Amino acid sequence: MSKKKGDKKAKSGKKKDLEGLSAADLAPAITQAARSMRTLLSRSLGETGLYAGQDGVILMLAEEDGLTPGQLALRLGVKAPTMTRTIGRMEAQGFLERRADGMDGRLTKVHLTETGLQSVEQIGRSVADCGSLAAKGLSDKEVRTLLKLLRTIEHNLQPALTED
Repeated sequence: MSKKKGDKKAKSGKKKDLEGLSAADLAPAITQAARSMRTLLSRSLGETGLYAGQDGVILMLAEEDGLTPGQLALRLGVKAPTMTRTIGRMEAQGFLERRADGMDGRLTKVHLTETGLQSVEQIGRSVADCGSLAAKGLSDKEVRTLLKLLRTIEHNLQPALTED
C-alpha cells in the first residue's frame, strides 16, 4: 500500500512542478532539450569524424542525392554562406563532392561519396540511440503526442521565419 501512496505523491509532485508554467516557458525548455540532444548526438558521431550539423547534410543527401547548396541550405534551415562553408569542410573530409549539373553547367550539385554513404548507417544508429535515451520513461503514445506537438510548434513558427 505504501508503494501506491508513494506513486501518488510522485505523480502529484510532478503536477506541482508544472504549476505556474506558461507558453513563455516553451522557448527555454525546447532550446535546452534541443541543445542537450544535439550535444549527445555530436558526441556519438565524433567517432565518424562528423561535426555538429553535418549529419543533417548527409541524411538529406541520402534521401535525395545531387541537391544544390541552396536547396540544402533551405531544407536544413541554415543560411547559404553557412552551407557553403559546411560543404567545403565536408568535401575536404571526403564525405561529399561538388559536381557540375549534367543538364545545366551553371549549377553545382552536391553528392555523397562512398565515405558519406558509409556514414549513413552510423548516423542512423546514433540518432536512434539518442532518441531512445531522450524518450526513456515515456510511453509510445506520449512520444507520438510530443512529436505531434513539436510539429505543430514548428508549423506555427515557420511563417515568422520567412517574413522579411
